[in-house]
Amino acid sequence: MSSHEAGSLHAQGRAPAWLEVPQDVNALLAAIWPAHAAKAADGVLQVGGLSVTDLAAQVGTPAYVIDEADFRARATAFAAAFGDAFAGLGGAHVHYAAKALITVGIARWLAEDGLAVDVCTGGELEIVTRGGIAPGRVTFHGSNKSDAELVAAMAAGVDLIVIDSLPEIDQLDRLAAAGGHQPQVMLRCSIGIEAHTHEFIATSHEDQKFGLSAADGSVREGVARVLARPRLRLRGLHTHIGSQIFDAQAFGHAIQRMAQLTAQVDREHGLRLTELGLGGGFGVAYTTGHDPLDPVDMAGRMAAHVEREFRAEGLTAPHVTVEPGRAIAGPAGVTLYTVGAVKSVSLGGGFDRLYVSVDGGMSDNIRTALYGADYSATLASRRSEAPPRLSRVVGKHCESGDIVVKDEYLPADVTAGDILAVPVTGAYCHSMSSNYNSVGRPPVVAVRDGLANVLVRRETVSDLLARDLYA
Repeated sequence: MSSHEAGSLHAQGRAPAWLEVPQDVNALLAAIWPAHAAKAADGVLQVGGLSVTDLAAQVGTPAYVIDEADFRARATAFAAAFGDAFAGLGGAHVHYAAKALITVGIARWLAEDGLAVDVCTGGELEIVTRGGIAPGRVTFHGSNKSDAELVAAMAAGVDLIVIDSLPEIDQLDRLAAAGGHQPQVMLRCSIGIEAHTHEFIATSHEDQKFGLSAADGSVREGVARVLARPRLRLRGLHTHIGSQIFDAQAFGHAIQRMAQLTAQVDREHGLRLTELGLGGGFGVAYTTGHDPLDPVDMAGRMAAHVEREFRAEGLTAPHVTVEPGRAIAGPAGVTLYTVGAVKSVSLGGGFDRLYVSVDGGMSDNIRTALYGADYSATLASRRSEAPPRLSRVVGKHCESGDIVVKDEYLPADVTAGDILAVPVTGAYCHSMSSNYNSVGRPPVVAVRDGLANVLVRRETVSDLLARDLYA
């Protein structure tokens, strides 16, 4: 049997089990909206004290909207939760994962609020340093770092470089010698822990591109190679087991394995490593089907695992770093769209679906097409008295898989000109956006106390042509 290119998205007539028919199609579910999002009596959504109709009139749609106060509160809550939970051990720091969402303005928030940052490209490093993050509070990741990126990181005084492969050890040593640097490093370890998430975002099983495998001896070889190069100073081991993780037990298994590897280094080299990187991957609620742990609960459970597992190996607890990105940026973001064509599609067997086309799509949110990610949506520009109808929010791109929200109950009278809002789009939407079909990328707009602050302006046709030498 041949498969349709849209895969599991094709010809599904029923709503998924987690999606219930709403009693009030106008209501917001607080768990999936920014802290400062609410609907007025007329049904108009307000974020950060500003109505989305006013905001859309000001900046247009599509638009990424970030509740600044929510973002910053989540960041500082993570820092406080892990700082408190690990205070009696080796301490802990939160490094915001820039890949989730970073602009110079957002980097300034992080700098003001005292967070460290992890980056994985030279571009991200440039953005965060321009935003005021001190290089000594930056960790540099990446699975294929260029010479130029490593030179820039060392020249800037980046705190830690996370080595991802055996060849990178020689590469970094060569560049450090040429520049007279002595970088502090960690080794990223693949430890055979498979987080229960989409295979594209599960990152510590053996058959994938990241890190040194513990199973085949690459971690042991990596430690020996680094220690044989006096310019490189080994500070610890790092792992990242995946994304959208809701169960602290997955981190518990990872901590146990990392404690064993740390003890192995101690036995074989007489070196007490002082740092343990546990990555990020903390899950967020995109829909009612998700139930994430809050930072205090997650931090407390992880601290208990670290204390127990390192004590079992006869070691004192190391200093721990964690790297939340999605869990900070994701829930703080909302994307606004304007509705265009609306059509009813009969699926047979008594089922039909309302297809609601919007003025964006997979160029501003690739996650639905790439991962089969689930999102929600609400009619944001008015109140409706129409009954709920099973709908699919689709984009304007020339792809059948150009879907923003696979399944949602929207008012049956949704029509052209309405504004839809899709929550939990702060992470990986702007950062993974593209110019597919030569569409300009949306602006990033921070809202707070009724005021809008454009962090990144809308991309124009002139921007698209700027690199075209024949234009």
